[in-house]
Amino acid sequence: MNHVERFRAVMNFQPVDRLPRWEWAMWWDETISRWHNEGLSREFKFSQVIEIARHFGLDPYQQFWFSTTDPTIEAAQHHVEGIVSNMDDYLRVRPQLFPDHSRAIESMAPWAEQQRRGDAVVWATVEGFFWFPRTLMGFEKLMFAFADQPELLHRINTDLLAFNLRLFDQMFPVCVPTFMTIAEDMSYNHGPMISKRTFDEYISPYYCKLLPRLQEHNIPLLMDTDGDVTLLVPWLEELGVRGVLPLERQAGVDGFKLRQQFPRLLMVGHFDKMTMNRGESAMRTEFERLVPLMKTGGFIPSVDHQTPPGVSLEQYRVYLKLLNEYTTGG
Repeated sequence: MNHVERFRAVMNFQPVDRLPRWEWAMWWDETISRWHNEGLSREFKFSQVIEIARHFGLDPYQQFWFSTTDPTIEAAQHHVEGIVSNMDDYLRVRPQLFPDHSRAIESMAPWAEQQRRGDAVVWATVEGFFWFPRTLMGFEKLMFAFADQPELLHRINTDLLAFNLRLFDQMFPVCVPTFMTIAEDMSYNHGPMISKRTFDEYISPYYCKLLPRLQEHNIPLLMDTDGDVTLLVPWLEELGVRGVLPLERQAGVDGFKLRQQFPRLLMVGHFDKMTMNRGESAMRTEFERLVPLMKTGGFIPSVDHQTPPGVSLEQYRVYLKLLNEYTTGG
């Protein structure tokens, strides 16, 4: 099987020759800096994600993140965080938002050809309807705005929806990604940050308009949300969001229980990164914990967020050895 066939088969609960070997979140910049001092060639810069992944023998997955603030394929938002308090603020900064991504989309063409041949998986990320207002307002102001400024939030998300749909209009003639993620981070260690009522009023209406465009092209959408997603998953399934990542173990997520409750949920991640600096035995135990979930389909094991700088290059190579071992066979 090629990379695209393998990903699609796993996510359709079909047999595979082996599971994908993919680090969806890759590594911290401090991690790469540490590894430079431990033998990783300094030719590999932190930004060279594909080259580093290839060096480690990981499968080729190329992400295009479409920022709401910069015409790049990276999430660079620090200059707008918390600058909106009311409608006047938003209207003042709005001209700085929703950039033209034509050049980034043009750069997808070679990757679209690799995807067509099965040599690489392309995935695209857009920003979500909790993530973007929180970026502009900051968490505390956003929480008050759900009660006090509904008009502002709906204006922000209406504009975001239009921006994302325009991206699709531009993107799909050039490249139809194998899958997409939407950045939200709307859960924490004790569950969703908002109530179901708030979700239904301020978030779900925009998903209901976004998802049909993806479904037309058979593109599964996974939500990127940290923390404990257990209570959030049924909300997502109601809308047609197909899956979640990264299933952080330290937040108490139990992927196998999720599988029992939601048999068709797509999942990525769930390997506890906190085991990676504790030696091969601890990492093997963690992989053994995931084996029952791996056997169900619809799941790709991966570090449950970026590999932290506390992990040495030697320890990461042990992780890769075990990843290859446990993903062998379908």
